[in-house]
Amino acid sequence: MDGLREFGAALAGVRVVGLGESTHGTAEFFRLKHRLIEFLVVEHGFRTVAMEASASAAPAVDAYVRRGEGEGAAVLAGLGFWTWRTREVLDMIEWMRAYNRGRPADDQVGFAGIDPQRCGASVAYFGERGRGLSVLAEAHPGQHPELRDVLMPAAEAVAAGATEPEAVRHARILVRAADLVTRERSEVYAARDGYMADAVDELLPGTDAGVALWAHNGHVATVGAALGAHLRERYGSAYYALGLVFGQGAFRARRRWPGPWGPPVRRPSRVAVNRIGPAPEGTLEAFLAARDPGAHVLDLRSTGEPWARETLMTRTHGAYVSRWVYRRNLTPTVPAEAYDGLAYVPVSTPSQPL
Repeated sequence: MDGLREFGAALAGVRVVGLGESTHGTAEFFRLKHRLIEFLVVEHGFRTVAMEASASAAPAVDAYVRRGEGEGAAVLAGLGFWTWRTREVLDMIEWMRAYNRGRPADDQVGFAGIDPQRCGASVAYFGERGRGLSVLAEAHPGQHPELRDVLMPAAEAVAAGATEPEAVRHARILVRAADLVTRERSEVYAARDGYMADAVDELLPGTDAGVALWAHNGHVATVGAALGAHLRERYGSAYYALGLVFGQGAFRARRRWPGPWGPPVRRPSRVAVNRIGPAPEGTLEAFLAARDPGAHVLDLRSTGEPWARETLMTRTHGAYVSRWVYRRNLTPTVPAEAYDGLAYVPVSTPSQPL
């Protein structure tokens, strides 16, 4: 891939690299992140992969990549997000396991989750004391604001009785999850990103080795209330945000009806392959394609090109897309304000579910 040398040169003094993605269902993004993580580990001494995934369940993945405990596909499924149950992500954790084999513990690559969601392992950890918090295991952020006066005191009571390090870790997850589940939906995004930034903070003390952070572009970006904005405020230039975008193709996401006129949602919609044509003229993706039609990484810290300071529309798709109208889902972005670098892949193909 073009630009990898320049990307590496930009990492002097960097402790956290945010690896974004404009969809949660693009195989090329996942394979590129795998390649970049290998690069960060082998060439730059990074020793933690932190993922937008269950902080509660992630220790099972860590035990697998460090000691071979369990089975790869099973621990990946335990993270609770359909987006990561893919062949590409499994290939990455298998590489981590192979890299760690025979290495001393302090030189191994670890795995961490940073999202308080899907905290069933933390509920189970406390047994009877955690029974009153069982709704948190599967609840979505903002799903139960009516339970705030019940769940928050229960989670805080569990935390007050936690003394051992592992108990403290699980209790902290439950307090964060209780807060997210019982907030109003309008407050959830900012609160969740703040908690994910706190979780990254907790990975850094006591080590000089870097953290490779895997999340959506909307989280790694350094603007607004995003996770990346918190990390930029806390770490300055020691945080590097890399946004990943694509030209055309297809990606996986759950489909939902646009607007308020669809049928009542009784269960999660199916994961579908969503096709999309070339990026419209005037978008960031179209600009990058015209500049260099091949796959490439571009360091924005070292470029003085004026376009990086202009507002360009860019695609963004999460785990859900609105059927029919998702192709028009564009958001204004000033590239050099939101990101320190960009990676472009010409064609997106759907990630491969396990």
